[in-house]
Order: sequence, then structure tokens, then C-alpha cells
Amino acid sequence: MDKQDLERKIKELEKQIEDLPVGSIGTKNIKNRTYYYHRYYQDGRRIEKYIDNSDVLKFKKLIEHRKLLEKEYKELINISKRYKYKKEKNKFLTNVRVGDELKDYVNPVLKYKHRELLKDIEKYIYSNIFDKVFILYGLRRTGKTTLLRQTILKMNDDDFSQTAFIQITPNDDLGNLNKDLRELKKLGYKYIFIDEATLMEDFIEGAALLSDIYAATGMKIVLSGTDSLGFVLSESEQLFDRCILLHTTFISYREFENVLGINGIDEYIRYGGTMSLSGVNYNGEYVFNDKVSTNEYIDTAIAKNIQHSLKYYDNGNHFRHLRELYENNELTNVINRVVEDINHRFTKDVLIKEFKSNDFALSKRNIRKDKDKPSTILDDIDQEQFTLNLKKMLEILNVNEQKVQLQEIHSLEIKEYLKLLDLVFEVDIRTIPTSNNIEKSTIITQPGLRYSQAKALIDSLLLDEKFMDLSLKEKQYFSIRILNEIKGRMMEDIILLETKMAYPKCEVFKLKFAVGEFDMVIFDPISSSCEIYEIKFGREVYSSQYQHLINEEKLKVTEFNYGDIKRRCVIYNGISHFENGVEYINVEEYLSFKK
Repeated sequence: MDKQDLERKIKELEKQIEDLPVGSIGTKNIKNRTYYYHRYYQDGRRIEKYIDNSDVLKFKKLIEHRKLLEKEYKELINISKRYKYKKEKNKFLTNVRVGDELKDYVNPVLKYKHRELLKDIEKYIYSNIFDKVFILYGLRRTGKTTLLRQTILKMNDDDFSQTAFIQITPNDDLGNLNKDLRELKKLGYKYIFIDEATLMEDFIEGAALLSDIYAATGMKIVLSGTDSLGFVLSESEQLFDRCILLHTTFISYREFENVLGINGIDEYIRYGGTMSLSGVNYNGEYVFNDKVSTNEYIDTAIAKNIQHSLKYYDNGNHFRHLRELYENNELTNVINRVVEDINHRFTKDVLIKEFKSNDFALSKRNIRKDKDKPSTILDDIDQEQFTLNLKKMLEILNVNEQKVQLQEIHSLEIKEYLKLLDLVFEVDIRTIPTSNNIEKSTIITQPGLRYSQAKALIDSLLLDEKFMDLSLKEKQYFSIRILNEIKGRMMEDIILLETKMAYPKCEVFKLKFAVGEFDMVIFDPISSSCEIYEIKFGREVYSSQYQHLINEEKLKVTEFNYGDIKRRCVIYNGISHFENGVEYINVEEYLSFKK
């Protein structure tokens, strides 16, 4: 209701309350007989007036009705105080938005589609949980603030009138936030959204006051912030068992398609990982458009995330072996370098180790066998010279310029933080015969980031002198062939990752034999059964695509180790159908299905 309606309603309630009896009904037993009295206070004196037995029930109802009206009156008075307080907003020490100002702030996302995470925020907001805060965290451009605004937009008028949005800046601290929360509580605000909470230097060390003082007394507090690591560190310390964590970094293909309004696995490979791709339904800004924008994203969303969180955790005493890099202003570059190394492992290993990886070897074989334009151009590359060029490109700081040499321990510790940020995910690569030493495949949860840097490597490849005699069209042809193979490898990773996310109680892995492999196995230990898959990037159907899925020896040994095979399937870019008893399913159908 607007201010005029509010004032009118308050006056109506005042008149109704004035006409109803105040106080309560008491009893006295005199000579085994019960007498009823109306008790109330006037000018500090208790007054009792006798009530006839026939009027007791009616009198009780009037008093109960007055109490209900008084409760409503108190709530409306609190709301009127908020209207008044909006005019005195400078009394807040942090940037607090309420009422019309808050409505203006959230309205721009009115037409945006919702991420699936929204229901988890609402579940907390309207639950009976009053001793925990809710933390929404993730890397930049994954929709955190938009989710907060959408949650507020969906509120009814009554809940909205009790909602405040606090935008934290680096100049704020927990002391000022505490004072504002205390004032908001006095004014009757219940739902508090605090954006960029980790920008406060003392947040990690003092976050417990949010749960112990405010959430425990009825406030619903939702925190969000870009410094994901800061929230993880707080959850293990100050907010241990006092918070509900929800991470936004992983954006599934289904969400990419539904929320952004963009279809196609190819687009997801190129740009997936953020909510910023000029979509039909969402933001209009590219993040992984080129190498420069990708590196900028790594520097700001990942490297600074880690450094800012470590700086204020344990008074800055938790840098471990990364301290010297930090003090020499090299940590940002080293983190970028480590991410780049992870992203390019399948191409980097190929090129640096004399082009021996499966991807590049497959590229050479395919280009030799091409029906229209067979070529041996990849065989003629100056491997040693290109390896040197590649190393130069991968090194963000030249070794001679680095004051501290990058060591293996640096990479290991940085990778630990990347896992905490949900940026990297590991999938098992198992073998038949089985081995205790299980190989791991590292997957980047933001495919656009990986593809952008992989493409930069391919662009560098085409600068080799062996390609100088080729026309532009020929260079484009080779680039497309190689990039399609990289996309195929990435599609495998995406399917493995999303399947593992969808079936947390199952074991999802690659299975290698002496000859050949299953690209994916889903093993259900409860039912002692499994599903086996081949994953192909192309649209065509060949018998060689499913040869391992119908190999009796491979099926026999798989069933021996993982139980009955319930499904044999090829996931590819073509039309879903059955071929020779093997299921073919379109990759977009597979990833869009709500498992």
C-alpha cells in the first residue's frame, strides 16, 4: 500500500481500537462461586469492574479482537516509520535501499528468466530456519546480484515492505553494518540482502555476528559476493554450521539454453560459463570473446578473488608458499598461467611433447585422410621452433623477469583454491584390468574460458612458417578441422561433468581397455548396474562409432566389474534413433533433459 493508504488504515484502526475494551478478564472465587471482572490499568492504578456472567463470552471476544487490531496497528506503525526513515536515509552508514528506491533497483531484471537456483533462495527465505544465514557465491558474471533482485521482485507487498538491500563497498566494515542492521531490526525489517559482503576487510574474521545476533532473532539474511573463496573460508571458521552455501559458478547447458535463450552445444562450448552472452533473455556483454577479455576475466574474477580472500583470512597469514609471489606482485600472473596450463593440457601436451597427444595426432590423421583436401601440412611443422613459440606464449612473465621461480608447490596450492572456487572438477579415468592408480581428468566448469585459450593456441599454430604459403581459405579450413576436434574433446568433458552433477550417488568415469575405451560409464553401486557411452562431436553415423559398445569381450569384462549393462548409447550431434541395437541420442537432448 502507498503512504496515503497506510495513513488512512492507521487512523481507522485507531478509531476501532478506541471503541474496544482494554485489559483482560479475571476471576475471583467467593464462597464456591466464580465471579468475573474486567481488569485494566488507568493512570497507574489497577481497576476491576464486575461483569455479569451472561456478558463474559461477548466481552472476551471484544478484548481478543482488540489485541488482534493492536498487533496489526503495531505492524503498520513500523511500516510508517520506514516511510519516514527513507527521507532520513543519510542516517544509514552503509548503502541501504528500501521502499521505492529498492523497487527502482530491482525492476530492470523484471523480464529476465530465472536460474534454477532461485527456488533454493526462496526456500530459505520462507522457511522456519532462523539460526543460519544464506550465502550465494560464485565467480563474476554468474548472476548472483540478478538472483537477489529477482527474489525480491517475486515478493508480495507485505514481504517487500519488510525487505532491505545493502550494497557493500570496500570502505564499509562490520561495525557500520552491525549498526545499520540493528536500526533495520528496530524498524521491523525482516528480509535483508547484503551484496558483495566479502569486500569488507573484517568479514571473514567477524561474520558470525550475522547468524548469532540477527538470523537467530528472526531476520532472514542473504549474502552474496564475488570473492567466493572468502565465503568458503568463513564457512570453515566464523560461519561453521551457521550458513547455507549455494554456488553459482557452474552453469549447466540446460540453464544456458533456457535462461539466455541461446541454443546449441557449439555456442555453449564457445561461451558457456557466464550469464553474459548477448542473449535473448539476459545480459548483453561478451566475456570469452577473445584472449584479451578471457585473460581479463581470469585476472579479475579468479586471481583477485583468491588474493583478496587470503589477504584478509587469518590476518594474511595463510598464503603458504604463495606469499613471496604475492609480495612481488606476481601472484595474479602465476594464477593466470596455472589456469592456462590446465585449459591447454590436451593441446599443450601435444605441441610441447612433440605433438604426441591424441587430439593433435587425430588432427594429422584426419587431414591426411580428408576426401576433398588431403594434406600432410601438419606433419611438416617445425616442431622445435613452434614449441619455443608456444612456451613463450604460455609464460605470462618471462622467467628472466620473474623474481620468484614458479615451483610445483605453487601450482598445487593454486589448483586447491581453483577447486574451492568450483572452477575445476576431476573425473576418474579407470582401466581394465583395474589398477589402484586411477588417472584423473581435470575439467574446467566454464567451457568458454577453456575454448577461448585453446583457440588462441590454434591461431598461434597458423603463424608457423609452414602455413605461410597457404591461402586464407586454406588456413581457415585447417583451423576449423582442429578446433572441431578440440570441441569434441570439450563436449566429452561437458557430458561427464553434467552427468556427474546429475547423478551424485553414481560413479561417473571413463573406462580404458588395452585397445579402445568407453567415453563414459555411469555405475550405480546400489543397483549393481551400469550404462556405457561413446561421445562423438559429428552428426554422421558410422559403425565404428559404436564398435566398442557391441564388443562381446569388452561387455563381458565391464559387466564383471560394474554389473548389468542397462544402456548402450552414442551421444552425438545428429538425430536421436536406434542403430543395430545401440541407442543414438542428440547431445542437446541429453543435456537438456532434467535428470
